Amino acid sequence: MNLKELAGRIEKIISGRSVDGFEISAGASRNLSLEVKERKIDSFKCSSPVGVSVRILKSQGMGFSYSTSMSDADLERMIDAALVAAENQTPDPWHGFSAPSPFPFVGGLFDEGLAAIDEQEKVRQAMELERLTLAADARVKRVRKASYGESEYEVYIRNSEGVEGGFRGTSVSASVSVVAEEGDDSQMGWDFGFGTHFSDLRVDEIAATAASRALALLGARKIATLRCPVVLDNQVASDILEVLAPSFLAENVLKGKSMLAGRMGKKVFSPCLRIRDNGLLPGGMATAPFDAEGVPQQDTLLVDDGVLGKFLYDGYWARRDGAVSTGNSTRGGVKSPPHLGISNFYIENGSIPAADLVRGIDKGVFITDVMGMHTANPISGDFSVGASGFYVENGVIAYPVKEIALSGNIIDLFGSVEMIGNDLRFFGEVGSPSLRIAALDVSGE
Repeated sequence: MNLKELAGRIEKIISGRSVDGFEISAGASRNLSLEVKERKIDSFKCSSPVGVSVRILKSQGMGFSYSTSMSDADLERMIDAALVAAENQTPDPWHGFSAPSPFPFVGGLFDEGLAAIDEQEKVRQAMELERLTLAADARVKRVRKASYGESEYEVYIRNSEGVEGGFRGTSVSASVSVVAEEGDDSQMGWDFGFGTHFSDLRVDEIAATAASRALALLGARKIATLRCPVVLDNQVASDILEVLAPSFLAENVLKGKSMLAGRMGKKVFSPCLRIRDNGLLPGGMATAPFDAEGVPQQDTLLVDDGVLGKFLYDGYWARRDGAVSTGNSTRGGVKSPPHLGISNFYIENGSIPAADLVRGIDKGVFITDVMGMHTANPISGDFSVGASGFYVENGVIAYPVKEIALSGNIIDLFGSVEMIGNDLRFFGEVGSPSLRIAALDVSGE
């Protein structure tokens, strides 16, 4: 499917209608996902969706519609539906489309050889992931799921202001979840890998990490309630950062739904903390030359040495707030209109080896898993979540712990960061290194 040619057909149809502006967004992908269990293929799914959407501006109303059929009749119906929606919407003077601006060169997005790799080789990757995980230790009793996934995609955008661009990309991923047992004790471990090229996957590392996570928690004990220093591993830190992320979106700030409203220019966080949203980050899951509105993606420093310096904008919220888009318009696919969101959102890497973050702690905990972080209050920042990890005594990890809970406030937590590890890792579009927090309430027995 030639997406540029498709956009030309749609623009020709739109030219016969009375509109004040338009935006055409088209996408095509080839996807594969497979799972293996007990050395057999448990599921194997392929898809090659193609879709296109339009936004039509008419009398300050914005209408949206999409089509997965590329026949002229269906494309006409799509345009007419968007036009009717625009004409029946409450006028909003902030509706509009982005103006053209040069797109940055972003290399490394596309693996030219991915499509040519035999599917049996991809099955072997998942099989090897399962085999290596089970071979890690006799106490690793079963793999619940070993999976491999890939996507090859193409995106194209054009609007009435003169924006036009397209790019292609690939992504590959693998993950495994494992159960380790010793006596009556059973513990789970999980890990995954992600990259833009097939050669980025390291199934041996994924298997080793998942197995070691499960094994390390065997023999977990309960501890008494205490307030103490807490080290969060990079996955837990990312989980908590993900709850904070929407507070940087201008839409939430202007609607009073942000923890950061009214705090611009103030030292909100620990002075050792720097937070970025970087849509150009090499190897990032959300890396691209432009966003969902055709605005160049960029690297935005949001928090510098603890001081809140910027919020994130798409076109609509930038116009409404008298600001400039930061290239943060995102789409959940062709079936939904663009909206404000994060790209590659992360805490900058520190310089301290992650293993050294427990040094100097007399009594504390090292947290490797939290449950229910999504239940945190997105406006106040208050949270109380189940957790597991390790008890720390005299600066070393003493033993695994279970059935504990962490409670506090997200702003206070990031304000109490006293050390930052050098192990920045992304879990989807959000990443963080391990963090040492001065003190948190840990509920136990």
